[in-house]
Amino acid sequence: MTPVLLAAAVLAAAFSASPALASGDAARGAALAQERSCGGCHGAKGVSDQPNIPSLAGQQAEFITLQMILFRERLRDAPPMPDLSQGLSDQQVEDLAAFYASLPPGAPEDRSPQREAYSQAGARLAERLRCGVCHLPDYRGQAQVPRLNGQREDFLIHAMAGYRDGTRRGTDTNMNAVMYGVTDAEIAAIAHYLAHRP
Repeated sequence: MTPVLLAAAVLAAAFSASPALASGDAARGAALAQERSCGGCHGAKGVSDQPNIPSLAGQQAEFITLQMILFRERLRDAPPMPDLSQGLSDQQVEDLAAFYASLPPGAPEDRSPQREAYSQAGARLAERLRCGVCHLPDYRGQAQVPRLNGQREDFLIHAMAGYRDGTRRGTDTNMNAVMYGVTDAEIAAIAHYLAHRP
């Protein structure tokens, strides 16, 4: 079993074995986010205005928790997050996740205008790739599967290309398999569609 799969299995067991562990405090998380200057990259209200930096507002708490643990344990390499997550306790990770999950999702103000035909092509591709099976039909995500709607377009392109090219991995290889063979143009269309969904 790979280290990432092992970490995911341990985290899943912790969530199911101890409901108290899986509950963070949003107020403590807000204070910690301010103390650690998380808003400098992810936005004061969790909506990023930085290229290739994801918005966290309204993201699934379980997903944020998993990613933070992977960063903290240096099982996921996405600088500077492995370094920034050092010293966080499990409870602090849960608190940060609860804070960001409690925020209303939004879109960065600098979005380019939506192109309807391009968006429709992205919608067809997302349906063909069955993105809504795991991320749900409205792409709000669930549990350890992230929210996609309203996410930064450039970040979605970056993430999907990474899955396709094998430079990014989740806790399993599902996304790598889904993105295999998807062209840059198709990735851009899907990202545009998802980023402009309300």
